[in-house]
Amino acid sequence: MKHHSTLIFEEKNYIFMAIGLAVITLGFLLMSGGGSDNPAVFDASIFDFKRIHLAPALVLLGFAIEIYAILLNPTKKETQKEENK
Repeated sequence: MKHHSTLIFEEKNYIFMAIGLAVITLGFLLMSGGGSDNPAVFDASIFDFKRIHLAPALVLLGFAIEIYAILLNPTKKETQKEENK
């Protein structure tokens, strides 16, 4: 019995997956922080633009990139070119 170690996706898919993961990580890093050392003191920095709007948008963009990376078929264009010859 032969054991084949084949990857599910092509290299291009994995590159897009890494980019998507980096964008998701950046979004979560932008959401973090902003806490106050004293719990009795309110810190309004938790409601700034980057935590409320930018960071969640980056997380959603990262998930969209991940979906694109999974659905991407890099060999599709190559097979179409070969069929047209």
